[in-house]
Amino acid sequence: MSTRLSTLMKGVVALAAGAVVLAACASSNPVADEKIAVAKASVQRAEGSGAPELAPVELASARDKLARAEKANADRDLQPAVLLAEQANADAELAEATAQQQRSHKAAAEFDAGIQTLRQESLRSSPPTE
Repeated sequence: MSTRLSTLMKGVVALAAGAVVLAACASSNPVADEKIAVAKASVQRAEGSGAPELAPVELASARDKLARAEKANADRDLQPAVLLAEQANADAELAEATAQQQRSHKAAAEFDAGIQTLRQESLRSSPPTE
């Protein structure tokens, strides 16, 4: 009976140890998960800022690095996952800033054109000075 109880106890301990190992393997990396979440939010902001039209190269780079970060994280490859997520975040921020700069440049050009039109109109409608 004592041998049977000892064998049963060993089996329970082995089962518990196996469960702990499986739980450790199944858990994700919180650092990489956080960096990836930040990068995803940055990509979404860039997409909403007009980057698909105004900064497509930068946005494509951010999306590519984000996908690679997610794959590395799924493969439990911590260092590349974190590094790629940080790079994706930087690329997305660059895409957003580039889109903003392009919009500002366009607005400034439209403003300048409007001023030029007003100048021409004022010169045309002004009587000549003597």
